[in-house]
Amino acid sequence: MASNTTKTGQPLDRAILDSLLRRRLFYTPSFEIYGGVSGLYDYGPPGCALQANIVDTWRKHFVLEEDMLEVDCTMLTPHDVLKTSGHVDKFADWMCKDPKTGEIFRADHLVEEVLESRLKGDKEARGQKVVVDEEKDNKRKKKVKETKVVKLEDATVKEYEEVLAKIDNYNGEELGQLIVKYNITNPVTGAELLPPVSFNLMFQTSIGPSSNLRGYLRPETAQGQFLTFQKLLEFNQQSMPFASASIGKSFRNEISPRAGLLRVREFLMAEIEHFVDPEGGKKHPRFHEVQDMELAFLSREIQLSGRTEVEKMTIGKAVSTGLVDNETLGYFLARIQLFLLRIGIDESKIRLRQHMMNEMAHYATDCWDAELFTSYGWIECVGCADRSAYDLSVHKDKTGAALFVRETRQEPLHIEEWQIDLDKKKFGPRFKKESKTVEAAVDALSQELREKLSLDLEKDGKVEIDVEGVSDGKVVLEKDLIKIEKRTRVENIREYVPNVIEPSFGIGRIFYSLIEHSYWSRPGDEARGVLSFPPVIAPTKVLLVPLSSHQSFKPIVDRIALRLRRVGVSNRVDDSSASIGKRYARNDELGTPLGITVDFQSVKDNTFTLRDRDSMKQVRASEDEIVAAIKSLAEGEETWNDVFKRLPEFLGQDVE
Repeated sequence: MASNTTKTGQPLDRAILDSLLRRRLFYTPSFEIYGGVSGLYDYGPPGCALQANIVDTWRKHFVLEEDMLEVDCTMLTPHDVLKTSGHVDKFADWMCKDPKTGEIFRADHLVEEVLESRLKGDKEARGQKVVVDEEKDNKRKKKVKETKVVKLEDATVKEYEEVLAKIDNYNGEELGQLIVKYNITNPVTGAELLPPVSFNLMFQTSIGPSSNLRGYLRPETAQGQFLTFQKLLEFNQQSMPFASASIGKSFRNEISPRAGLLRVREFLMAEIEHFVDPEGGKKHPRFHEVQDMELAFLSREIQLSGRTEVEKMTIGKAVSTGLVDNETLGYFLARIQLFLLRIGIDESKIRLRQHMMNEMAHYATDCWDAELFTSYGWIECVGCADRSAYDLSVHKDKTGAALFVRETRQEPLHIEEWQIDLDKKKFGPRFKKESKTVEAAVDALSQELREKLSLDLEKDGKVEIDVEGVSDGKVVLEKDLIKIEKRTRVENIREYVPNVIEPSFGIGRIFYSLIEHSYWSRPGDEARGVLSFPPVIAPTKVLLVPLSSHQSFKPIVDRIALRLRRVGVSNRVDDSSASIGKRYARNDELGTPLGITVDFQSVKDNTFTLRDRDSMKQVRASEDEIVAAIKSLAEGEETWNDVFKRLPEFLGQDVE
């Protein structure tokens, strides 16, 4: 079970970590000198570099390795597009209002917070050890008039735990029933709340000076990819399957943004739309590469039973048993985990949680979230949905655009079917202005009904069909107007609307979770924080530290700095008067994995020490060997242990 501890087993103090992140300018509240706006943040230099490196690794892991087609679509989206996709009507959360104060609460979060608080009070009443999130606890004490320590009945404890396990599965009416059943009120005033109502999360705007064209800031990058599908298919030489990818900002007008970077109103997304032929079970040609990977699954059935324990199994078994619907979905679940591990996420704090039916987006047939454990609990950071053919189908039907695949069949397909012929010369004069309506109704008749009508026609010499929009809602067609025969049709061309598997990454949530998973402090010195970013995503790869301000060191430091930058390795020079140990400690907080010390021996023989951030061990070698080792570490080709084994260890200088 995941726990709220650092990699060294120490309790994670979020207040100290947050202070470090703001002090070192990883991020800061936007518009802070004007009082700030909740849910909006700016990234500083190390935050920008860390985010850029995460995105660069994502591009290499997915776009490059999977040969995807990257696009960059506009953030402004016309109303009609999002009306067709269903977002205008369905992209919403449930909120409830205090009618006296006007305060707004997100209903599911309120239920969750109150029940968790009561369970905490029960544990305290029973004398059990309670793990306290101090920041969250302090906020709760400020908000709530009185925190009661109350022992609950065992049945009530079980009921609360079951509700919390299924919290994502409740609709608005059910959340309202829970609020009434458990007497959940405004935590501050104790006032009763109005029933939950739906709140659309999109930011609305107008396009152009006349304001006649309504639009929205996009809530996802997906729709732009669907609308360019036909052009991408043509670019890909009509070859299927293929995937598009997009990285960019999206916007959601969150009801009550909290939890720092984990719930914001403007955020960076990286989304993939993998277009696949629905025939053949959605197989994936590279599934064999990942089928033996073991993942931690939290299935829909386990959640509905009121439990949250995960089941570990290979992705191959998960697909073969039907837990995961198909190979393509399973392949991307495995690739998602490989990416998270590649950037430094703690494997013990990853689980794949299946969406419950009420929770799934309107377009999804199956969906799994890669959730990461943080001091805020389990947080959805990646969604992987089977969107079926929903998006392409609705946009095709709305616009008439050719959002489908047309391909020549390898073998002609012979289809036996009931076909209908109408005598157009008699048909038009008979039905006059209603003829098109009647003809459309005839064309829409199913094969089963056509077969039945053929028997009626043969027996009675006429048929009766239902037609909306004509008097009486029915018409009678005699033998001289209609002929129904069973014929064989040869089909050489196949047309189909592809299904879509969509992995969707919240880069900001991954960014923050990675920071928590990487943070720890030196034993015996809790104030000395370390961020153990892997070299491949660290904001700065190397710290250059001249032993002193001696004039002979500067040209050497400048030469090495320039040489490292030319091979794509970011570095900083710290030539301050602080001790070497303090200079390294300052950069441990920034996650800088490597350090080069330039000393008088360097001037003599052009050798240098290379320090590892986590172990604080050092090796010494020539400039060429050190630069080659750093480049290899920064590109993820070697680990520190590899370098430490092949270069001589240096013990002659204690830099701490």
